[in-house]
Amino acid sequence: MSSTSEPVNIRVLDREYTVGCEPDERDSLLAAAKLLDQKMREIRGSNRMAAIDRVAVLAALNLAHELQQVRGDGEGRDRELSRTLNDLRRRLDDLFDVTAR
Repeated sequence: MSSTSEPVNIRVLDREYTVGCEPDERDSLLAAAKLLDQKMREIRGSNRMAAIDRVAVLAALNLAHELQQVRGDGEGRDRELSRTLNDLRRRLDDLFDVTAR
């Protein structure tokens, strides 16, 4: 924990953890813990005897995969936006070239 971080208690699969975070990141941390708890409960399902480390790894893999998909979608939109802006720039350049003559 840094000097400005403060302890925050979170619960994941009925276990309590204390994590240090910046005061302005507290809500985000709590939301992330809630998402992780939901994902782990979904993976564990009705098997209450499932090893928590296995459930945690599978949840982490699922969340990492979802993150990669979101990043990939964003990169695709960025490339498309860049192509569109370049096309508009060329059209404007052509238009100004014609009117300058």
